[in-house]
Amino acid sequence: MSLFGGGTSFGQSSVFGNTTSANTNPMKDFEVTSPPDDSVSCVKFSPGVLPSTFLIAGSWDNKVSCWEVQQSGQTVPKAQQTHTGPVLDVDWSDIAQHDAPVKTVHWIKAPNYSCVMTGSWDKTLKFWDTRSSNPIMTVNLPERCYCADVKYPLAVVGTSGRGLIFYQLENQPQEFKRMESPLKYQHRCVSIFLDKKTNLPTGFALGSIEGRVAIQYVNTTNPKDNFTFKCHRSNGTSNNVQDIYAVNDISFHPVHGTLATVGSDGRFSFWDKDARTKLKTSEQFDQPITTCNFNAQGNIFAYASSYDWSKGHEGYDPQKMKPHIFLRPCFDELKPSKRT
Repeated sequence: MSLFGGGTSFGQSSVFGNTTSANTNPMKDFEVTSPPDDSVSCVKFSPGVLPSTFLIAGSWDNKVSCWEVQQSGQTVPKAQQTHTGPVLDVDWSDIAQHDAPVKTVHWIKAPNYSCVMTGSWDKTLKFWDTRSSNPIMTVNLPERCYCADVKYPLAVVGTSGRGLIFYQLENQPQEFKRMESPLKYQHRCVSIFLDKKTNLPTGFALGSIEGRVAIQYVNTTNPKDNFTFKCHRSNGTSNNVQDIYAVNDISFHPVHGTLATVGSDGRFSFWDKDARTKLKTSEQFDQPITTCNFNAQGNIFAYASSYDWSKGHEGYDPQKMKPHIFLRPCFDELKPSKRT
């Protein structure tokens, strides 16, 4: 029986959860075997066109790792590649070279071309034909690239200094809009969402270091459609002070259009942006949750717990803070709220 099916009750299997403490895996989700040895910066599922489900992860131990995800919940290590520096992002293709760290990697498949888009701290956005070591196009950015997302025919790039740049990808990539972030503090992640009727990209969610997410439409006639909400915060131990944590990643469900956020508070949360309500918040993990992703069918939620260096080297204990990657059956939990 498939443990990832929408009609299957979670937690009945003993395949997982017996080797980790309660705080390491408080949600009792499936743990990926042989995780990286250092903080996990990104996870990404394979495209839905593949017959099997694979998960890749990039990490600060300079490695890209790949597992096959079986319907039983077990994971089988398939490949691992070592690079000369930390891997900050991954996608399902090859990439090339920048003059500074590469922060974002996205695969673009258009009707008339296919390429890889990379954003870097060298203040450039490059587009690559994977058959060549030279970029087919280089775009100069006003500042370092901190985050990006692609849903054809739209790309959104967030830079330092709270800048946002939009590109239309039809025929060839071309900038069509710039704006300042609606959030007061530096953004950390961005994720594009689709219109439920047209299935075309219509807006994006932007997460910041200040425990806040902005829902923003690219073109809207009603400014009230845009809003922000607080998340990944907790009440302090004294004086009614609120602890505020960074939003590390955002991912939209491919079927329901709801979204997940993960944060430095060691929790993940599920949200319905249309009903403007929270669907679920996890128990607290003993480490920050650094990245997340849904598979193409929307029945598996992958997320990683590892140190995100938000408290500097003083906050890092290599003996206790081991990276973990978890898989959670999620199809029913992400269904939209019945609130109107």
